[in-house]
Amino acid sequence: MRGLWRALAFLLAGGVLGTGFGVAIGFFAYPFVFPPPEAMEELTAAEAESRLVATGTFIHANPNDPVHRGEGGVKVFEQTVFLESDFEVGPGPAFRVYLVPKEMIRASADVRGLMYVDLGPLRAFKGSQRYEIPDGVTLADFPSVVIWCERFSVLISPADLDFTG
Repeated sequence: MRGLWRALAFLLAGGVLGTGFGVAIGFFAYPFVFPPPEAMEELTAAEAESRLVATGTFIHANPNDPVHRGEGGVKVFEQTVFLESDFEVGPGPAFRVYLVPKEMIRASADVRGLMYVDLGPLRAFKGSQRYEIPDGVTLADFPSVVIWCERFSVLISPADLDFTG
């Protein structure tokens, strides 16, 4: 009888641990298996006519990390950050778009502890997207745009901004 209870306990523990492991793997694999569609947002007429403040290019900050990567152009207008049609990052959970008050972001530690401006969740891993800049933000104080994984506090891809004029 004692052996039966022990076997049942092992079976129950294995089921709980297996289910937990399966759910955790599912959270990591889901964006790779079912990526959202490519974004194809365009600037509004007012945004397109507003002054272009800065441009940049997302980079693969750590070439030794094949997962956390990015590429493509970004344009910053007076009230909008626009990720261009060639924008792409590797998929993952809880990505956000930040304006960061530091130049040359190359590692996660470069972002931690800074007072960044959160522009919102990344809507697609690929394609053009626009993000509104809150009122009162002095763009000259934010020389970088980064894609950040909020869930794991990891830098995905930075873009250094080149301010025009």
